[in-house]
Amino acid sequence: MNCYVYRSNKKQGMYLYLIEKDDFSNVPESLMKLLGEVVFSFEFDLSENRKLVKEEAREVLRNLKENSFFLQMPPAKDVVLSQNEKLN
Repeated sequence: MNCYVYRSNKKQGMYLYLIEKDDFSNVPESLMKLLGEVVFSFEFDLSENRKLVKEEAREVLRNLKENSFFLQMPPAKDVVLSQNEKLN
């Protein structure tokens, strides 16, 4: 399945995945307001076997099939702090 990814200019680390490029018709208006302006980032072919950095491919696919979109949230602050501590 082709997947189109948009980043939020308002919320760092928040990404919106769509099954149709530039088709936001199934995304709730309240979510679009939260995201602010979204900017197209990239597209890729998503399958169950595809490794994703922050999400499980099956979960993303399920949401895309059910809702025509998937919202990737930024990492929780405590997780980011924990990862930064490991680097230092």
